[in-house]
Amino acid sequence: MKRYAYYLSCINESMTKEVDRSIDLWQKDLGLELVKLHETTCCGGSNLDYVSPKHFALVNGRNIALAEKMGLDLVVSCNTCLMTIRTAKKKLDESPELKKEVNELLKKEGLEYRGTSEVRHLLWVLVDDVGLDTIRKKVTVPLTKYRIAPFYGCHILRPSKVLGHDNPLEPSSLDQLIEALGGKTIPFEHKNRCCGFHTLLVAEEESLNVAGEALAEAIEAKADFIVTPCPLCHTVLDGYQSKALKQAQIESSIPVFHLSEMVGLALGYTAKQLGIKRHMVS
Repeated sequence: MKRYAYYLSCINESMTKEVDRSIDLWQKDLGLELVKLHETTCCGGSNLDYVSPKHFALVNGRNIALAEKMGLDLVVSCNTCLMTIRTAKKKLDESPELKKEVNELLKKEGLEYRGTSEVRHLLWVLVDDVGLDTIRKKVTVPLTKYRIAPFYGCHILRPSKVLGHDNPLEPSSLDQLIEALGGKTIPFEHKNRCCGFHTLLVAEEESLNVAGEALAEAIEAKADFIVTPCPLCHTVLDGYQSKALKQAQIESSIPVFHLSEMVGLALGYTAKQLGIKRHMVS
């Protein structure tokens, strides 16, 4: 059993509860134990660093230190949490002064940031640690009848100097996982582009244009569904899909699955068990 400290993302604790619900169902099937860290705090998204760099380093240094206290790598299932926490880790590892300042404050909780735990996405763990061959052997309901559009989202790809797992121009890890689950990926130009989530509240029209373009390509290519490893991307592509397609003057729809749900389906769990009925698009 491979053990990891699991970071509870705000989005999964509120709007996309089906992500953690589905992970809980199948993690042991794949030899994983994701130990939930109930004492972590919000990573600050992509905003806190601009408002208060020191608080940004402290909050995320603490999140990582909780995993280090357990001697485990920190695993996340949200792209923005991944980018944010890895950015903070890079800053702490490259600045002895900042690291010292953060640790002076962490002392009060009996914590210390050492920089020994890696911060990784669940997708990376599945591909690199569980392994595609193992996943193939565990599949009970192959996704052979599905044409799937893989939507990576930006914050698992860029900036590459912080992330560095996939080639941001030609990512492949999600495609490889889809194929290991028996599905067929389609050529999808929007696979490595932005979903528009982070401008949704300040520029909704522009945000929905971005989402609408991705949805339109998947529909035109006759994909059966889109899959994404990011709950924020899912929130836009599923939750705001009707508005995005109406704005694009497209009368159609396409289901959008979380990475964890797609894995669960291939491992034999039902849509009801996985929480897929929580989606806005049937």
